[in-house]
Amino acid sequence: MGHRLSKIYTRTGDQGDTGLGDGSRVAKDSLRVEAYGTADELNSVIGMVLAHNLPEAVHACLSDIQHDLFNLGGELCIPGHQVITADDVARLETTLDAFNADLPYLKEFILPAGGPAAATCHLARTVCRRAERHVVSLARNETINGEALAYLNRLSDLLFVIARVLARAEGGQEVLWQRDRHRK
Repeated sequence: MGHRLSKIYTRTGDQGDTGLGDGSRVAKDSLRVEAYGTADELNSVIGMVLAHNLPEAVHACLSDIQHDLFNLGGELCIPGHQVITADDVARLETTLDAFNADLPYLKEFILPAGGPAAATCHLARTVCRRAERHVVSLARNETINGEALAYLNRLSDLLFVIARVLARAEGGQEVLWQRDRHRK
């Protein structure tokens, strides 16, 4: 194992910059820091989902995703580094298809609700979309691994499906969007 953190604060970022994994320094509000910081935030929200009582298959899936997101954060923290692969994206697609197979077909949009775990998973989905937007912004200025972007895109879809699975597991109902609810 590499360096261990024996001292948590370093004071090196007190002026608004931070170190990247390659040793270079950038502003804390740079596109790169926004991208890996939001991936870290997503990982934390998935941790909140994992704090609920979940079906074993969902728990295992989200635990794996947390490791992937740590890898993704590392990839984004080191310019030119690539960890996320097409196999990672394919694994998400296979998992998504398996979870989605038993769900009823959606004819309407659903609101982010359905029970505590489901609602938290919807929150994770929206943070994932934000992470994806930050990576797109970064990719306009720097070379980014395309598989990292595809991974986030697929992950947000998977989190939507898992939220639907969790709504059922919690005995909750999916709340359908009603376009004309207040127009009667």
